[in-house]
Amino acid sequence: MPGRDREPRSYYVGVDVGTGSVRAALVDQRGILLAFADQPINQWEPQFNHHEQSSEDIWAACCVVTKQVVQGIDVNQIRGLGFDATCSLVVLDKQFRPLPVNHEGDPHRNIIMWLDHRAVSQVHRINETKHSVLQCVGGVMSVEMQAPKLLWLKENMRETCWDKAGHFFDLPDFLSWKATGVSARSLCSLVCKWTYSAEKGWDDSFWKMIGLEDFVADNYSKIGNQVLPPGASLGHGLTPEAAKDLGLPAGIAVAASLIDAHAGGLGVIGADVRGYGLACEGQPVTSRLAVICGTSSCHMGISKDPIFVPGVWGPYFSAMVPGFWLNEGGQSVTGKLIDHMVQGHAAFPELQAKATARCQSIYAYLNSHLDLIKKARPVGFLTVDLHVWPDFHGNRSPLADLTLKGMVTGLKLSQDLDDLAILYLATVQAIAFGTRLIIEAMEAAGHSISTLFLCGGLSKNPLFVQMHADITGMPVVLSQEVESVLVGAAILGACASGDFASVQEAMARMSKVGKVVLPRLEDKRYYDKKYQVFLKLVEHQKEYAAIMKGD
Repeated sequence: MPGRDREPRSYYVGVDVGTGSVRAALVDQRGILLAFADQPINQWEPQFNHHEQSSEDIWAACCVVTKQVVQGIDVNQIRGLGFDATCSLVVLDKQFRPLPVNHEGDPHRNIIMWLDHRAVSQVHRINETKHSVLQCVGGVMSVEMQAPKLLWLKENMRETCWDKAGHFFDLPDFLSWKATGVSARSLCSLVCKWTYSAEKGWDDSFWKMIGLEDFVADNYSKIGNQVLPPGASLGHGLTPEAAKDLGLPAGIAVAASLIDAHAGGLGVIGADVRGYGLACEGQPVTSRLAVICGTSSCHMGISKDPIFVPGVWGPYFSAMVPGFWLNEGGQSVTGKLIDHMVQGHAAFPELQAKATARCQSIYAYLNSHLDLIKKARPVGFLTVDLHVWPDFHGNRSPLADLTLKGMVTGLKLSQDLDDLAILYLATVQAIAFGTRLIIEAMEAAGHSISTLFLCGGLSKNPLFVQMHADITGMPVVLSQEVESVLVGAAILGACASGDFASVQEAMARMSKVGKVVLPRLEDKRYYDKKYQVFLKLVEHQKEYAAIMKGD
């Protein structure tokens, strides 16, 4: 009961803007989630690989969910507010009004989403420069970063967008500006997605070399020339206007923001693991890899000294945990790929009907169906002759090749529910093999990883978690609060309020272990063999491409 608490209760609000929805949580100083709300947000795909959203739509959704989570609470006990969001690009004019990022001229659609791949030609040219800033993105810039998208806008929407633009925000920074009126950017966004250096700042020569010298000329005012570490308190806190929108008291502390995956990392990686018999208990926090898995997956590893990993983003100083270097691996589609494979199968309508009849999600039903058909063997052995390469949207890490495609080998003529379940399993396994490939690249470069800390929507799927344990051979730690990304956002608000001396202290106090999933080491030989096939798939794909390009 609250009355028995030895200390007065303090509350923090975390707001997380994901790909398909905005979510908010009310979290106390012990990291316990007391209220949760979510609200879907619109997406537009006017043509293939063009993905757009609306900043007005997203802010309205933030207001809805925040008001919901503080209902019935003494708002004077709310001490801080933290935002995280996808690293999408928000475009505003000089009066902070939305500008169109589309050829239809619709200013409502003023966000190029993180997963948008329209700037393929631009990123190719940027990578051909071999500029030194590319060393901090694994040697090759991704089409999902902001520089190629900005160059695309300059080259394709000069009059309707580029010339009128006054402000280009990463979505997390747009939200903190909207709440405070302060246009300072978070070190996290600028370092991870915009080529900013925590030590040296912007590199004029890079922007001039790629044809965006406009930013240098105006002292980077459009993309950020005031930079703060995540969790720093912004301005005078929540403005009266934003306070009214959000249903919160004016003046409460608002934190410099984080990208959504980084908030997830913050929410899990510092948990106290004593008493679980894990190898990482006696090891530094650098032995932990946070895997934030939702629509896509991000793999966050930290180190005391900079480690350069080919094909893996970073090292970024203080981009997630202050004082540590961050390397960020990733898979562009994971949850989205599982949905794609399952929903595109001929047996999907039957699956939907049966899951609905049992009041189960389709994935809970598939997991129980796999248990039914596995007979005496471990469930993972059902895919002995079905193999998937999961790069249906290109490879982010560690191959950094957006031209790669998905592959499936071992298909039969039958299309029943058993086949759908086994294809689903093979897809989940392929994603876990992708994680193993990223870990091997990080370890080859100097990381030493012993434990995975999973969060995000896919971490709620027990099959997904077990396959990651079995295929990597590492224990997986799940948080007590499944909504770790929201806890991470709330930790930012707690830091901004001054209630904790440091981000590290807030992480240790507010993130807790819920469950540990151990690998089935007796199945190691089977997964080692499947991993050999996995690596052969991409090798063969490259061979096929070479044959087709040959004379």
